Amino acid sequence: MGSRQRRRNHGGCAAPGAAACLAAALLLLMLAFHCVLSPPLGDGGRNDPPRPQGPTFVGDGSKMGEELWDSGAGNDFYGCSNASTEFAGAEANTESNRYLMIEASGGLNQQRTGIIDAVIAARILKATLVIPKLDQKSFWEDSSDFADIFDADYFISSLSEDVKIIWQLPDTMISKKYLPYKIRVPRKCTPLCYENRVLPALSKKNVVQLTKFDYRVSNRLETYLQKLRCRVNYHALRFTDAIHKMGGILVQRMREKSGGRFIALHLRFEPDKLAFSGCYYGGGETERRELGTIRKRWKTLHEADPDRERRHGKCPLKPEEVGLMLRALGFGRGVHMYVASGDVYGGEESLAPLKALFPNFYSKETLASKEELEPFLPFSSRMAALDFVVCDQSNVFVTNNNGNMARMLAGRRRYFGHKRTIRPNTRKLNSVFLNRTSMSWDTFASKVQTFQKGFMGEPNEVEPGRGGFYEYPLDCICQKSKPRTEHTIDHLSKDTTDIRENHLTNREGRDVDFMERTPLPVGSSNETEADYSHGNGLDI
Repeated sequence: MGSRQRRRNHGGCAAPGAAACLAAALLLLMLAFHCVLSPPLGDGGRNDPPRPQGPTFVGDGSKMGEELWDSGAGNDFYGCSNASTEFAGAEANTESNRYLMIEASGGLNQQRTGIIDAVIAARILKATLVIPKLDQKSFWEDSSDFADIFDADYFISSLSEDVKIIWQLPDTMISKKYLPYKIRVPRKCTPLCYENRVLPALSKKNVVQLTKFDYRVSNRLETYLQKLRCRVNYHALRFTDAIHKMGGILVQRMREKSGGRFIALHLRFEPDKLAFSGCYYGGGETERRELGTIRKRWKTLHEADPDRERRHGKCPLKPEEVGLMLRALGFGRGVHMYVASGDVYGGEESLAPLKALFPNFYSKETLASKEELEPFLPFSSRMAALDFVVCDQSNVFVTNNNGNMARMLAGRRRYFGHKRTIRPNTRKLNSVFLNRTSMSWDTFASKVQTFQKGFMGEPNEVEPGRGGFYEYPLDCICQKSKPRTEHTIDHLSKDTTDIRENHLTNREGRDVDFMERTPLPVGSSNETEADYSHGNGLDI
């Protein structure tokens, strides 16, 4: 009996102490509940994201600090695209009765390459360029004309010394006799290619229209033509006042919410992008069926081989992987993030891990009212343009892919002072993400930081002559002083072979892309020190 009583007392409370035991139990319960709800000790959770399932956990990762936001190495470089004194003016370079028309195809930034290269083609052919037409029948079904998106008058006037541009054909040319003679030139056509394939028809027919015009001019040109490309891309092409104003409002609201600086992420994870890539993201037969059906739109694509595509670095990162990469680089949980994307495959389920890592998550739809966005909502290109303005003005721009918009923005940010631009080294990061649950957070973060060297928007990441010109406009970037900084030398010491391969193996896909507005005051230089030294490129 005594032992039974002792056992009972060991597991419970005697009657006289019941109240005390009950109070103690309640206190323990409250403490346990508080521990569940409270963030971990440290900096209030600012740099401590939630732990994903599995043995891996997410931590601070990096001690890079301010260098994450601005390396400082770009201060020694600036954009320079002025024409040389030997560059003949438009009047001297233009033959009478030669008119070039083009139709820019694809998404907005794909169309942008067509517009820029149309100016180059007109210069090569010594022709007058008619304001380009935009593709209105493709996947995006946007009815916008050139002047609905860009400041057409400024485009014409700012390039008046380079190429003669007109709104439409002269009345004397608008007749059955002068119906445009249509030609499709091959991709990456050289100046000699244009002289052989287009010039004879232009001389005979007087009016030629180049169709499906995207990436139809060679990546490598003489320096004077590359500088003209930059004058068009970074100065002459600018948005309409309406787009410019609304984009500025979005930027201002992001800065107010973030206290000054923020990350902008271009998240290309729509079903069409994933289907085109041929990659697999773990969604089983449902994913294979859905994306496989979409992939059939492109008759020329080979049979999907997800393992090969991932090994070659051609698979866009998942939203969660982008978040893990940024946390590994050292960006804390409190960072504010603007996300430019279409309809993400998997919806909120795909976005949830990214939002858990970066809960200060915004888009144009959350920053602006429906009434404010109403003039832009029916037009995908104009909505995309708003996203571009915000991405352009962000302190750090990040992308999960290397599509048209990513390449355009990477080149632009180099031209305007090497603003921090992070593109994933997908070929190397693939193995790290696959094995992350088998390594500690510190090991994971260290590997990410190592593999991302050369993909952070620093100067000299690619050797001259390598990479696409729109991504690396090296002919238009000048250096103030020759000696390289220690930081720059460190960047040049990495495995540049890996960088070249990863930058050059990505397809030129059908991307929903974005455009920018960069004013160049009349009579001013195309030297970006004056334009952008105080971040006023958009007058925001």
